[in-house]
Order: sequence, then C-alpha cells, then structure tokens
Amino acid sequence: LYTAPDSCEGRCGEPFSEEDECHCHPECERHRNCCEDYERHCGPDGFSSSSDSITDQELLELSEQLFRVDHNKARPSDITLNPQHRAGPDETGDKQDRSPQPLYKYVNEELFSKPTYASFIKLLDNYQRATGREEEVTAEELREQDHFLEEVMKTELMKKLFAFLQGKNRYGSEQEFVQDLKEMWFGLYSRGDGERDSSGFEHVFSGEVKKGKVSGFHNWIRFYLLEKQGVVNYFSHNFNGPWDTYPDVLGLQFSWDGFYKEVGSAFIGCSPEFEFGLYSLCFLARPGRA
Repeated sequence: LYTAPDSCEGRCGEPFSEEDECHCHPECERHRNCCEDYERHCGPDGFSSSSDSITDQELLELSEQLFRVDHNKARPSDITLNPQHRAGPDETGDKQDRSPQPLYKYVNEELFSKPTYASFIKLLDNYQRATGREEEVTAEELREQDHFLEEVMKTELMKKLFAFLQGKNRYGSEQEFVQDLKEMWFGLYSRGDGERDSSGFEHVFSGEVKKGKVSGFHNWIRFYLLEKQGVVNYFSHNFNGPWDTYPDVLGLQFSWDGFYKEVGSAFIGCSPEFEFGLYSLCFLARPGRA
C-alpha cells in the first residue's frame, strides 16, 4: 500500500510531470515510458483505476462521517483557549513572543483517562526528538504501541474507517489493517545520516528537532502537557479555524525548549483516534501525493 516512485499505485491518470521517473498517464504507452506495473494498476481491470479507487467525493464524505462519530472529542466546556495575538504573515518568522499568557487556560483532564487518550499519552515519551540519532525501541514501548492500536480499533470511528477500506478491497481482515497501521505509524525510517531516527507517529504527534528547528509536532494534547510543564512557550497564532466548537484548527507559533516552530497547525480538542484515522485515510488514499 506504499507508493514507490517507480509504481503506478494510486497514480493512474495523473498529469505528465518531467520529475517522475516513470509515468502513469494515458499517453505513457504511446511514449513507452510507463512504470512497469502500469497495466496491473491502470489497465481496464487495474486496482487503482477500478471501482476500488477512492474519489475526492468519497474522501470528503468519509472524513465528515469520521468527524461525526468522534465520540471522545472534547466538549466546549472541556477546553478554554486564550489565543491572544494573531500574527501577520511578516511576523510568523521573527521569533517574538507576543502572547504573555499560556495558550491553554483550562483543560478538563478527565478526558485523559479515556482509554484512547491514556494509551496515546503513554507513547509520547518514547522518542528522542533530535534527528540523526537512532531510536531504540524497548519491549515495553512495543507493548504500548500494541495497546494504543487495540484501544483505537475499539472505537466506532476506526471501525467505520476499516469497513470503508475493506469495501475498497484494501484489506481482507482487521488484523491485516492493524498490522499495516503499525508499520505505517511506528515503522522507523531515516531523516538524515542513515540512522533509523524517525517514525510517522514521532513526527506528527510527538514532534522532532531537525537542524535547530521544530519539525512536525501537530498534536494538541502533547502541546498542552508540555506547556503545563513550562517546556513549550506559546508565541502567537496566525490562523484560527472556521468552527465555533471543538475540534477547532489553529496555526501556531511557539518555542519548545528554545527551538522554534514558525507555523504548526493542529486540531484542537479532537480525540487521538480522529487524527490517527483521518491521517491514515489520507495516506492510504493518496499515497506519495498531496
């Protein structure tokens, strides 16, 4: 389910681009520059061109359904934000703290005792944030990964996502889906120097530091917990999402132990399974592409 640059998976019918090492648009056969698996994916009975492909409309509809069944999200009374200064485009990069107060005035921490939150929070201290240093994964950390996956798969949200993907012939069983989620999110890869120093989960949810800058770090729970400890300092926001309840979306400027994040977007108030499910859907539906 992962698209390699020399594969047509998920790429059938895309426009020609000189940057691609092989091609999947309808003219490639005439130009003799198709990827080797063009016929398997993009032929009349191909996996990526058949009824098993995922349309933009289906992505839109399913993401709205996942939003509606996020039963563990924060209620409006669970979070009080204090966004303070809204930064203009010329202010996001100047590292000025324009908001003297913390971003979070109040969070109802009873949320964190819900099984998906509790198992998610346990994962956050499993990483060293500096890229270029190999991650060591202990047996205890592997158990924590499995426990988190078990808990999210009990939710209606992840069951709905699995049912959709199974209907698209992406997975034959829930076990196969969970195994793929584990590899997709917790499998290690290199961000530099060839060390297995990163994973999807570390980047998106926990955050990393690369070349002196914060990389990733898009999770509101992680931000709240570190702000409470005094490790994260909120500077300003440059975007406040379209909703008047939670989850909301903010674009943030902040510093983490002195390392700066110029623009970091985050859903505020959603459950861990909502983000986990939504990002997995996007990754599987549009592999290797925006």
